[in-house]
Amino acid sequence: MPKDWVDFQAVKAAVTMRMALEHYGINWLRKRGDELRGRCPIHKGEGQNSFHASLNKGAFQCFSCSARGNVLDFVAAMEQCSIRDAAVKLQEWFSIPASNSQQGTKPKRAKAPENRAEAKAENQPLSFQLKGIDCGYAYLTERGISKQTAEEFGVGFFPGKGSMSGRVVIPIHNERGELVAYAGRAIDNSEPRYKLPAGFHKSLELFNLHRVMGEGASLGRIVVVEGFFDCMKMHQAGLPAVALMGCAMSEQQEELLARHFKQASLFLDGDDAGRKATDELLLRLGKRMWVRAILLEDGLQPDQLSAEELRARLEN
Repeated sequence: MPKDWVDFQAVKAAVTMRMALEHYGINWLRKRGDELRGRCPIHKGEGQNSFHASLNKGAFQCFSCSARGNVLDFVAAMEQCSIRDAAVKLQEWFSIPASNSQQGTKPKRAKAPENRAEAKAENQPLSFQLKGIDCGYAYLTERGISKQTAEEFGVGFFPGKGSMSGRVVIPIHNERGELVAYAGRAIDNSEPRYKLPAGFHKSLELFNLHRVMGEGASLGRIVVVEGFFDCMKMHQAGLPAVALMGCAMSEQQEELLARHFKQASLFLDGDDAGRKATDELLLRLGKRMWVRAILLEDGLQPDQLSAEELRARLEN
């Protein structure tokens, strides 16, 4: 068998559509039955419901740009490469061993916590730390993040090699304070906007939880936001906050919030997704703690507000 031989069927059997979407950090799709629907990550159009991904069938279709197919077609479209190159990338990203089709063995599906039975999975601590991170990078200043905050969070531009090269990297820790992943933020408007490593499950963590626990959070109050930068801006304003890393809250994240806090202020984005998520979180968390919502105007995000404005909104 040639060294560079690729078993397309093995790759398709091992990697689900959900896993591919998670690899690209595509977290804005809304679940409707068996499908995930939302703005197309391929052509980045304005249609808010043009992209459909069927989880059972492992297929997708955009009714705006007409892209469609299976997981290989999706990666090929995202990477603008051939189907074969897409298969090679998936094989590398998800550590799928090259298999000999003549042996007739059925490929094993790579594991991903897609249901409650698999939710017991745990993000393993990293055995390395990225070096040479520039915490004083201009992009952070433009986003309102001070160098002191960037240094505290370990956030900065990474000029080295690897999947996070040329991105602003954001360390993610688990409840125990162990480093479990880096998120990579594009700074040139390229897609994906946020890149997360294959095999990392953001639904198992709350960004910044270990830090607010270390700071005491003695009053039992917490601000819940969507994104990394929202969370860092809250920190700069002297407000203890954690980020869901998206607008959806998993059962694991709900448990973490209920375990460590007695009061929560929901401060999600001022868009349709943020408002729908706020309504859902009010119902879910309201059964377990005191919770309230701070609603933002259309199109506004917490990280776009000054420290004074953030404090004023939370004090009202």
